[in-house]
Amino acid sequence: MSSLSSLSSLRSDAPVRTLSTPSTAGRPLRLALCLSPLLVAAVWGLTNQSLLYEGVGRLGRAEPAWLLAAGGLTCLTWVVAACMRQGAVPDRLPPGLLLASQFAAGAANHALPAGLGAHAVTVRFLRTRGVPLERATSSIALYSVAKSGAKTVVLIVFLLSSSAWRRLGELVPDGVVLVPVAAVLTLVTIAMAVVRPLRRPITGLVRSALTDARAVHARPSRVLALWGGATAMPLVQASVLACTGEALGLGLSWGTVIFAYLAAGTAGGAVPVPGGVAVDAALVITLAAFGSPVAVATATVIGYRVLTDWVPLLPGALVLSAMIRAKVL
Repeated sequence: MSSLSSLSSLRSDAPVRTLSTPSTAGRPLRLALCLSPLLVAAVWGLTNQSLLYEGVGRLGRAEPAWLLAAGGLTCLTWVVAACMRQGAVPDRLPPGLLLASQFAAGAANHALPAGLGAHAVTVRFLRTRGVPLERATSSIALYSVAKSGAKTVVLIVFLLSSSAWRRLGELVPDGVVLVPVAAVLTLVTIAMAVVRPLRRPITGLVRSALTDARAVHARPSRVLALWGGATAMPLVQASVLACTGEALGLGLSWGTVIFAYLAAGTAGGAVPVPGGVAVDAALVITLAAFGSPVAVATATVIGYRVLTDWVPLLPGALVLSAMIRAKVL
């Protein structure tokens, strides 16, 4: 990546803050978090060996042209993520290093659930650019709100414009299942409102987030980068899945695949498992519900995960290490 060659030259131009080295006390926990998605995937593979073998075999016979297109769209997701990160802060960030940080953030996502790895890398990057911790954290909140809000709007548009959602009726959880989730959310909200040690930092964070949100939305370029990127992100990611499906003969239209991706991501994203394992399981079930053979759906999801996560993992880790050594992170 071209931005890596300029890392050392930018060290003197940008304010760099020395961040403390993490202690060794949390290493067992970090190791367990890193290995948890592999453990879950291994258990699933052992219980579905024949299905896994057939899916991998189909992946080996995929059409290279469609896989190449999927790879190109995967690279586009890092550009979109960088646009969203820039749109979430009023400060101007160096584009090359920002893009490199989002590429490196993908490797960090394998260690922590719910995108926390990418958020942690982004916060460190913003801190070394001179952004105060409160504002860096506020940008994460604004980024998350924009991402989930735009994805919800896109999903609603697909729900209103397609009748395919009727096939997902049997996958919707019973209302009784949602009662414990609602109870937990209610208890957390009450605790944050009543317990003073929790209320004070949260109040400060909300105040800072509102201030930055007003500043960002007063600039059309930031609004376009944030909300345009948030709208494009699920469509680009779903297009990677659709290209992989075309390479494997999934037999579903692009619109159906995009809707399946949005629906499965909404359902599986509620389970905080590192590595996207819950989303993958929901995605296989959803594609099968739309009429794809289970083996082809499994191969498509495996191919999608290989392209978006496992192929960029090693170069992403190398970029992450290089940026840490250059004190950009």
